[in-house]
Amino acid sequence: MDIKWFIKRFEELSINELYSLLQLRARVFAVEQDCVYQDLDDKDQPAIHVMGYNNEQLVAYSRLLPPGVSYEDMSIGRVVSDTSVRRYGIGKELMNVSIRACYEHFGEAPIRISAQLYLKAFYEAYSFVAVTEPYIEDNILHIEMVRN
Repeated sequence: MDIKWFIKRFEELSINELYSLLQLRARVFAVEQDCVYQDLDDKDQPAIHVMGYNNEQLVAYSRLLPPGVSYEDMSIGRVVSDTSVRRYGIGKELMNVSIRACYEHFGEAPIRISAQLYLKAFYEAYSFVAVTEPYIEDNILHIEMVRN
């Protein structure tokens, strides 16, 4: 599977790209995970948006936040892949692209995430280490993790 990656600031997104990323986030986080939460949180505007396309369809996405937006550290969030590409390693590719893009845009510094607890081992493979006990966020168990 040949994923084409695009990394853009909010103001560089086309209307169609914005629609596609919001649609993917809603399809997975709200519908698939049956989670009602406020997705539009005013953090998209300062973010760097990582988008992976397969045949012109958005299938992978993450949102990179500069230090001071969610945490003192820069962060990666809204990490999502479409059901059509799961089990093909696209999530791993997305994390590699996202980590590199964080360092390119925000410098070499710690990256902090709020990970769904069941994905703890996935993020540990990228040198993220748990720094909190599990907690409930949007009715789903999460854990805060940092990559130094």
